Amino acid sequence: MAHSQEETGGPLVLYTVQELITDALERALSGGDLPPVDASDLPPVVVERPQKSEHGDYASNIALRLAKPMRMAPMAIAQAIAAQVTAQVAAQGLVASASAGPPGFVNVSLDHAWLTDQVDIVRAAGDSFGRVETGKGKTVQVEFVSVNPTGPLHVGHARGAVIGSGVAAILDAAGYDVHREYYVNDAGRQMDLFARSLYARYMAVFGSDLQLPEDGYKGEYVADLAREIADEHGDQFAGLPEAEAVARLRGLGLTRMLAIIRSDLDNLGVEMDVWFSETSLFEDGSYRRVKKMLKDKDLLVERDGALWFASTTLGEDKDNVIERTGGDPTYFASDIAYHWDKFVRRGFDSVIDVWGADHQGHIPRMKAVISALGIDPDRLGFMITQMVKLKQGESAVKMSKRSGDLITLKELVDEVGVDACRFFFLSRSPDSQMDFDMELAKEQSSENPVYYVQYGHARISGILRLAIERGIDYSEGDSSLLVHEAELALIRKILELPELVDHMAERREPHHLPHFAGELATAFHWFYQQCRVVSSEPGDAKITAARLKLVDAARVALARCLALMGMKAPERM
Repeated sequence: MAHSQEETGGPLVLYTVQELITDALERALSGGDLPPVDASDLPPVVVERPQKSEHGDYASNIALRLAKPMRMAPMAIAQAIAAQVTAQVAAQGLVASASAGPPGFVNVSLDHAWLTDQVDIVRAAGDSFGRVETGKGKTVQVEFVSVNPTGPLHVGHARGAVIGSGVAAILDAAGYDVHREYYVNDAGRQMDLFARSLYARYMAVFGSDLQLPEDGYKGEYVADLAREIADEHGDQFAGLPEAEAVARLRGLGLTRMLAIIRSDLDNLGVEMDVWFSETSLFEDGSYRRVKKMLKDKDLLVERDGALWFASTTLGEDKDNVIERTGGDPTYFASDIAYHWDKFVRRGFDSVIDVWGADHQGHIPRMKAVISALGIDPDRLGFMITQMVKLKQGESAVKMSKRSGDLITLKELVDEVGVDACRFFFLSRSPDSQMDFDMELAKEQSSENPVYYVQYGHARISGILRLAIERGIDYSEGDSSLLVHEAELALIRKILELPELVDHMAERREPHHLPHFAGELATAFHWFYQQCRVVSSEPGDAKITAARLKLVDAARVALARCLALMGMKAPERM
């Protein structure tokens, strides 16, 4: 993928260095400094940030990868490439020097003047800092949460909600046109069980001993819901035929449960652009149309009284039922129509489904069926979220005080706060199980990463307030005066954000952001410890102005991290 040197939210330096080394390699080959290599043996140049600063700002192992096809020592190859990079230093102004490092790395160091100039660029970018154009305006739909509207959201759903909204925010910052969607499973057996359970609880309010259906919903929230409906509507449904009463209560229960789910998500800082009804797929003919398309391709077979999608003819291990005996469509049936609607009717360039761990096995059949419908399966991506275990220090938290089941999302948010929920859930790769330490999440110390990062922003805000109180105008500060190791390390860390956004968007990995925010806060705290920012000494006015500019740039970067994570950027703590 081609990347410009300067995009809307700051420089993507890594790709510029990658292009410089690639050009240097081509010049070394064309000039005879390196032996010719068959194009198939020429690997792409990969550039990374070395862990140790003495190795420069960027490094590439291209010489090590070329040693075998060139039959040449890696150090000699690295020296030839570095010499070509150095020859172009004056022309581009970004790089100060390039050198070869053992056992064969090409190390690149950035120019000091260029580096310190970025302080003003970051400040000018403001809320746009970190925005890149990786997506180039392509549409992507992120479908997440999508829990059956038959009960309140719990902790596991909270993780999917935060990860879905987090990856959506990253994709938006990377230049995609993002659509956030909740798929409302308002059709099928689970809604029937919910409606019948609600009916039994409603009738109990008026003295009936009607039993809950087998596999019905037994949570106390169903009884609460029934009492609310009884308070509002009285006994008007008690005298109706059971089927009619169940249907009326189904609609009322669905409306109320969706309102609860919307409220819980809103409290977690999660917004949806669309709430898509499963029922609409059957009412508008989408399912009939897709069913006919599969039938015309001879991919539907009747067996044992049911209708099956012939997945095995497409290489899958087994066929999958789309209509049960009696003709009732399965969840898979509506999923097929839903994904056809996403790709064909609404025309999204790509789709990301954020699913729970119990849906892992559904991925191959979804890929197979959309391929059968003529849709490139690579356009459909998945993020699978694993289980969450709640802890209070060393003790496991298992039961909810109110629902008698898993801890609800609302209970967790009430207990530890929105910011802690979002930070902790984002901080682990979704495909890894996680322990959520509620005790740590509430701790107000540097041991709590949420507090540590937000305190960094509050400290920055305090410094800038002090400058205002003292009447210091740092707008004309000269950032070239920033030469201390801690100052330059902070600038370098700030400049990683656009590259990180690009990386996270391409790999769908928002979990890197909380870790980077912690590293950025650490870089700032170290700078603050090493360098006195606001000095009252007359001779320190210039360095004070320069350092205040850097503090302001750090504010921009840290605030952007917090905003992308959906967290507050406090000015006081």
